[in-house]
Amino acid sequence: MVRFEIRGAGTADEDALLTLARHLNSVNLPNDRSHVRRLLEHSEKSFRGEVAERRRKFVFLICDRESGRALGTSTIVAQLGRRDAPYIYLDVIDEEKYSSALDRHFNHTVLRIGFSYDGPTELGGLVVLPEHRSAPERLGLLISYVRFLYIRTHASLFRPTLLAELMPPLEPDGTSHLWEALGRRFTGMSYAEADLLSSENKSFIRDLFPSGNIYTSLLSLEAQAVVGKVGAQTRGVEKMLRRIGFRYARRIDPFDGGPHFVAEAADIAPISETTTQKVVIGTPNAPRRTLVARELEEAPFFRAVAVPAAVDAETATISKEAAAVLGVTGGEQVGVLALPA
Repeated sequence: MVRFEIRGAGTADEDALLTLARHLNSVNLPNDRSHVRRLLEHSEKSFRGEVAERRRKFVFLICDRESGRALGTSTIVAQLGRRDAPYIYLDVIDEEKYSSALDRHFNHTVLRIGFSYDGPTELGGLVVLPEHRSAPERLGLLISYVRFLYIRTHASLFRPTLLAELMPPLEPDGTSHLWEALGRRFTGMSYAEADLLSSENKSFIRDLFPSGNIYTSLLSLEAQAVVGKVGAQTRGVEKMLRRIGFRYARRIDPFDGGPHFVAEAADIAPISETTTQKVVIGTPNAPRRTLVARELEEAPFFRAVAVPAAVDAETATISKEAAAVLGVTGGEQVGVLALPA
């Protein structure tokens, strides 16, 4: 049985996405109904092609076909950083100091704010409900990999460089030690207030943050400890990103110190391994678990399933049941990405 499907998210998915947002509550997916509503309106218009290419945001949901529940989500932001809304980050710089008079040597970590007005495509908003994160179907992998398939099959919509920002260690109540030591002092705002505001407008960071070097040795030990570190909840994501070609960019989020990982799209394995094939309905011979996706003219505009498939130079053979879920009858072009064992 094909139990799970991935589809494009639109305005009809507000309650489902809000439930998932409660488990992430990030800039890309804040736990705020009005923001979630606007995000889904934007996603639907993006899938329809009614938004300028560089301003598009695509939201995906993975759903249990038995219960109808959305179990996970992920997002693609076509371009993070434009003239009207720059990509803002903190560079992490190593600096050495030595005094021959004292014969003392120090290694300092320096933070310096940076901006990009022609930034990368961002992969964000990834969350799977906690009770399903260890499911044998590897739902986190599916909802993450579907973005690479979509990028490959719509390459003209996206930038050559991809960015993924990982969550750093946070306290159980959501406290960010870096924000308490740095951001709050320059904005007078709590982490939650600033994080929510930044989802709509980041100009206050550019206006209020210091423009010179920030030596982390002047910050609390708790703040120093989280700079560029990955939180326990996202170590699995870090491992996956490194495996497929991403690297730590020595840049961090100015709010919480979460590390930024980057890669060139051409170097990312799941993107280069995605192909477009003609679907054949039958009994797959020597199948491999594969993401198979197709475009739809109406909502949800995109649908994918992870099913056994036999792929050759021109065709992808899938079962009748899988074809029925995708709504194909044979001969249609589908996106195909074989999943890691």
